Formats: sequence, C-alpha cells, structure tokens
Amino acid sequence: MASMLVDLDVESLGSEVHKADKPDFSAARKLYSHVKKRTFAKFVASKKVPPICENSSPVLWHCCGQSFRESSSVHKHVANSHASEIHQLTTEMLDVMLHHQTHSEEESSNEESTDVSSWIPGASHVPEDDLIKGPGEVLLYYCYCQLNDPQIICQWQKELCLKLKLTGKVRVATEGINGTVGGTKTATSLYIKTMLSHPTFKIMQVQDFKKSEGGAECFSDLKVGVYKEIVPMGVDPDIISYTLAGIHLEPEEFHKEVKAFVENQSSDKDTILLDCRNFYESKIGQFSQCLAPDIRKFSYFPDYVDKNLDLFRDKKVLMYCTGGIRCERGSAYLRSKNVCKEVYQLEGGIHKYLEQFPDGFYRGKLFVFDERYAISFNKDVISECRYCSCPWDQYQLCSTDFCCQLVLSCTTCRERGLMACCPVCQTKEQNHSDVSSDGLSHREECECTMSRPRIPKDTL
Repeated sequence: MASMLVDLDVESLGSEVHKADKPDFSAARKLYSHVKKRTFAKFVASKKVPPICENSSPVLWHCCGQSFRESSSVHKHVANSHASEIHQLTTEMLDVMLHHQTHSEEESSNEESTDVSSWIPGASHVPEDDLIKGPGEVLLYYCYCQLNDPQIICQWQKELCLKLKLTGKVRVATEGINGTVGGTKTATSLYIKTMLSHPTFKIMQVQDFKKSEGGAECFSDLKVGVYKEIVPMGVDPDIISYTLAGIHLEPEEFHKEVKAFVENQSSDKDTILLDCRNFYESKIGQFSQCLAPDIRKFSYFPDYVDKNLDLFRDKKVLMYCTGGIRCERGSAYLRSKNVCKEVYQLEGGIHKYLEQFPDGFYRGKLFVFDERYAISFNKDVISECRYCSCPWDQYQLCSTDFCCQLVLSCTTCRERGLMACCPVCQTKEQNHSDVSSDGLSHREECECTMSRPRIPKDTL
C-alpha cells in the first residue's frame, strides 16, 4: 500500500479520474512528502558526530568516508547519494502508519459512533488534589497529520483537558493539532502520555512537547475548537501545505548558522535571519541582527512576503518563531514564490533553542500567548518603557478597557497614571465610557495601531 502511495504519479492521471477522488491522491502525496522530510532529517541527524568537549571543533557530519562542516553540504550529499535509502525508509514508515490507520479505522467501523472515553486515561490511581495542587507547568506543542474527523478529536481534547483540570487553547483541523495547556505536572504528564498513546499521534515524541514554568492559572479558561488551519496564516492549507516547508535545522545546527551569519554579516549579504512572529513579540526578544517584520498578525505574513519579494531574491533564509509551527507554513509560503536560494527553519522554535543555548544569540524574553506574556531564559532586557525609555520588558494590557493592545510601561510611569498604549488612548480613558447603551463592553482598535502600516516595505 505504501509503495502505491510513493509511486503514484498524480500529474499523469487522466480525466477519467473522478473529481471526488482527487483529494485522496492529493492527501497521499502530501503524506508521502511529510514523512520523507522527517525521514530525511533523521537520516542526516544519524550522521552527526557529537563534539568531544565544549571547546572542540564545531558540529561535524561523517558519511561515506567524507566529513561535512556545513549543514547545506551534508543535505546535498544525502539527497544525491542516498535517495534510494531515503525512499526505502519512507516507504517502511508509511507502511507502519497506514497499518495503524487501517487498524484504527477497522475498530471505529465496528461502532455506530466513536466513543472518545476509550481514549481518556484512567486516573483513579491519581488523587484529585494532584490534578489541582502542586508544581505546575505549561505545555506547547503541535502535530501536522491528516485528521479525517477533527470534530471527534476536538471532543476528545475537551473531555481529556476537563478530566485533567487543564486550561489553555487547542486548535484542531484536518491538517493536525496545535495546543498550549497548563496544569499541574501530574496532569501534564498524563496528558503527554495520553497523546502519545493515541493512534493518530503516535508519530509524536516526548520532546515535541515544550515545557515551561506555569500552570492552570496561566489561562483564564479552556478553549478547544475546530478551525481551517491550526495556525492562522489565512492561506488554504490545501494550496500551501506544511509539506512544502523549508529544511529543518536542529538548535545546534541553527546556532552554528547564526554564529557564521553574525560573525560575517559585513561580508555576507546573501543571508537573511528572519523572525516570522508579530512585532510585539520580537520587540522584547529576538536573535541578534535579525529581520523582524513590523506586522501585527501572522495572517499578514503572506502579504509581507509578497510586498518584499525582492528582499528575499537569491537569498539564503534562516527562519524562526516561538515553537516552530509558524515556520512550517511560513517557510512553505516563502518557498512557493521560488525566489530564495535556500530556506531553513529552526526545529522546535526559539523555545527549544533557548533550552540548549540560554546565553546564545537570542537575547531578551520569549513572548508567549497566555497571561504570563513572556518567559525568561536570560537576563537581557532589549526593550524599553514607551513613556520614559528606561529598560523594560513586562507587558500589561492597555488600561483603556476598550483597547486590546499590550503596553510596556514601567512601574514608575504606571504610578504616575501612564498605563495606556499611547496618548490617544490615555485621552480616551479620561473622556470616553467603555460601556455602551446595551450595557456591554465593546473593544475597538487603538488609533495608534490604525496608523501603523499594515504591511511594511523593508530593506536590509
């Protein structure tokens, strides 16, 4: 069955193929491409020679009697010399995945409806207090995979999180799942174990769940829903798929690439270190000498790329984001324009990089989408108070109830009543009631935000 998927020539299919069948072929091609990327990355990683000590030579790869110092070189070697092995390993992985999927579908077909309770772990051995009290943490994860019935996965996630007393946000779509949840370490441990035991998510590994200090209090509630995309880029996943993503670099490889870029920036005009997050994220933390687009939402990223194509033309691009998910679709979109020489992305995102290199080339805090707003791996403060310009990186919401912007206002300035995101909002707070005649609070965009160019035109 896997061989059929691998060897299927979708482009040569005649018009006799029904339109209803085409999505199946498309899904097969996407699945093969995704599995091949993972297989390729694992094969390259197996050729890596770990350094003997901290001060030894940089990362090396040994293959076929040759040594490689550049990740691009070993990637080209593997692609040219080991294509048949990658093909075979990909086929074997597809066989395993298809076996699990077929077995799961056979089990489901024997029931009139899917009972998600079979996917909920028994917790009778865990005291109720262990799910409520004790040390806590926040998990961040995603998994791109084909979900035939995202509604069922959504229902399962709701019941699972409620049982484990977890709060947070989980997005489910036919292309996979993306979540960040908080709770006690007992609860998050059970959550990870349950996810990895589910037939669909067995392709995940423990290290795919990024952990940070926190807990259920980091989120106001639990939100689980089905969406078109698991990360909102605003482009149909069937048109620009995650399977078209750039080459994944492990933190060690990315660190090496950034080091070379920073040390040779005066002479290296062919590389761009691209932050694909929003401006308020990169404002409090970023990689040294990066290009950080002044955009408010990730859904603006495609338009940013379109407006700045000449900036990326014939360039080698090193992309990064918080946990890696935005780079999956963002790099795919950038590659679809066929202007870049090479596109690489940081595997596991900034989160995984900082776990290994807290004092590396990323300075400042890491913005997170929960009530903590940021987590810290080093003591650098790269941003400043918007009122007095003293070093400051602790976000709070604008004090104007009808504004939804984040503000960097230091303790001294807040004590002086300067707690709005801009003078316009400060004036509004004094002269405007945020409660309408219907008794409900209505949010509106701040005028200082409205004056910001939606899609900036950048230069290097």
